[in-house]
Amino acid sequence: MKVTIGANSPQTLNSSELGGAVGTGSADEPVLIKKRELARRLSVSERTIDEWVAKRLIPFIAVSPRMYLYDFDEVLTVLRKRYHVDEVQRKPR
Repeated sequence: MKVTIGANSPQTLNSSELGGAVGTGSADEPVLIKKRELARRLSVSERTIDEWVAKRLIPFIAVSPRMYLYDFDEVLTVLRKRYHVDEVQRKPR
């Protein structure tokens, strides 16, 4: 796979030469991670990630039929909205 660096730059790199360049973009570019890393960061199994994807509960980018990439910040935002627990006011005893 070849990736073009910069909008007007003719320079290309093979994926093996990228090192940490993929997903380490600037503040406006998302950091994309694989399923294993997402599962590790969320402390869930990879199977849970598969189920969430199948149910369309989390956003993903289908790179190929067998490979998805995830923007961790977007996934976390969606999960926080979906599973938000409101604080309950307790009556004093």
